[in-house]
Amino acid sequence: MLLEGRFLARRVDTSEVVGEALAAKAAGAGQRAVANLVGRPRETVRNWLRRFGARAAEICRHFCSWALALDARLHEVVAQGSAFADAVEAVAVAARAASLRLGPRPVWSWASAMTRGGLLANTTWPFPAPS
Repeated sequence: MLLEGRFLARRVDTSEVVGEALAAKAAGAGQRAVANLVGRPRETVRNWLRRFGARAAEICRHFCSWALALDARLHEVVAQGSAFADAVEAVAVAARAASLRLGPRPVWSWASAMTRGGLLANTTWPFPAPS
């Protein structure tokens, strides 16, 4: 099944809601604060953060590959202080490169598209490579 870019596989919430939670965590917010920010149960948010955090290094590499495929002039992603924050930064860099080359679209919609909706899934690794 193909998912519209604003959704993630097996998630009720849109990619933008999940992305807002991930970005807040990368900025230093705790689970409760993130859950309050996005208006979702703490258990739901905890699961998102754990799933993303467990594969943060792989996610970072994946989005760095996309960023370089879309804009060869880019250099490496600037370290943000943690693997989690580095991965969120890589998503943002790849999304910016995609928007500049292919047309504007929200960051987390690009993240969904670049993983075929599998950003937080445990059964879709590896993500599709840039082509």
